Amino acid sequence: MLQLKNIKKQFHKKVVLENITIDIQKGEIVSLLGPSGSGKTTLLNMILGLTNIDNGKLIYDGVDLTNAPMKERGFNIVFQDYALFPNLNAYENIVYGLRNNPSLATKEELEGFIAILGLKPHLKKKISELSGGQKQRVALARTLVTKPRILLLDEPFSALDGVIKESIKEKIKAIAREYELTTIIVTHDPEEALTLSDKVLIINEGKVSQFAKPQEIINEPKNNFVEDFIISQLHAKRENIYNLFGMCYG
Repeated sequence: MLQLKNIKKQFHKKVVLENITIDIQKGEIVSLLGPSGSGKTTLLNMILGLTNIDNGKLIYDGVDLTNAPMKERGFNIVFQDYALFPNLNAYENIVYGLRNNPSLATKEELEGFIAILGLKPHLKKKISELSGGQKQRVALARTLVTKPRILLLDEPFSALDGVIKESIKEKIKAIAREYELTTIIVTHDPEEALTLSDKVLIINEGKVSQFAKPQEIINEPKNNFVEDFIISQLHAKRENIYNLFGMCYG
């Protein structure tokens, strides 16, 4: 379990995050949702270890990791731009993280990640020959072979649309279930968060507006911001969301 306790962060005397307190269970998919500037990316970077925590604690399975360097946390991230190596083919990118530690993943585990992500036909392709969805899957596979204790995703669908986006969402769900992999996703899109996650953390102006299951957020928004933010952004997509949760929308 990952526990965030009274997390606070400020830059140049401006408070960016304040009193962030949540528990994330093993294997859960949790989205960090909020408008631009709400602090969700800063929180993701603090979990990863890229950004220091000013106050509060970050605890994983009972161990205080608040001041632990990134390499000691055992978490890993897929960045928004995928950060793939253009001089390597798809397979070489996937196994890149195993160069210094080839025993980290067995051959069977490596093949399992490639299979679940549907990458076998694309392993010999150059990165420039891959579609956006294929690049996303290669980046996921490269991260998974390092066996992170927590998988972090920064706006993973921003460059995708339509069927490709839905396919990647289903693969992320399958991976989280198959490997009991705790997954934390930054997104600004309520539809992505509500249809993908077990729980959603809605952040507004650096504070928790609501942390709950998608159905609870839809049925019982905790405050006016949650209701306005969710409903206004889902208005054009309401049939998809409300059909998903068995809701009626007048």
